[in-house]
Amino acid sequence: MTRAGSFPTLLTVPSPDAQADARAPETLFERLYAEYERPILNYLYRLVGEPALAEDLTQEAFTRAWNARRDLPRLDNPRAWLYRIATNLARDHFRRARLLSWLPLLGNEPALTEAAPDGDPLEAERLRRALLELAPDYRVPLVLYTCQELSVAEVAAALGLSPEAVKQRLVRARRQLRDAYGPPG
Repeated sequence: MTRAGSFPTLLTVPSPDAQADARAPETLFERLYAEYERPILNYLYRLVGEPALAEDLTQEAFTRAWNARRDLPRLDNPRAWLYRIATNLARDHFRRARLLSWLPLLGNEPALTEAAPDGDPLEAERLRRALLELAPDYRVPLVLYTCQELSVAEVAAALGLSPEAVKQRLVRARRQLRDAYGPPG
């Protein structure tokens, strides 16, 4: 039989500071989600070209980030980390797509991003299609750098490349995009 007085020494109530520390990864994740959910969705849309697939990949990216949220306080660049998760998901998709070839059910899905008010929607669509013609190894850094406005260092961190390799891929991507976009037609 135990004495009632012995329980307080066995049970300890965490201090408010300890509780705040335990919630820190969740708080960081909430901020990361609030700030980057839309940019990650747009980034993935630019990579895969399908709104529904981009939404699915975005959800999966944040699910994976949530599962690894305990690492958030130790990360130097959570933004690059999140883009790396999204990029890896897109790469997995492209790998699977090579194994299985699906025909689209619908021709043209609407874009998730807003067009420029004075921009020509036909030219925007032409540019989107030209971007989708680029190999993923060139499309990914170009979209991260140009559309998502990550620095070369952040793109390098997100892709696990050196900054010099990123710069070279950007040069090649721009050249390929110019060739794919071609003259107005």
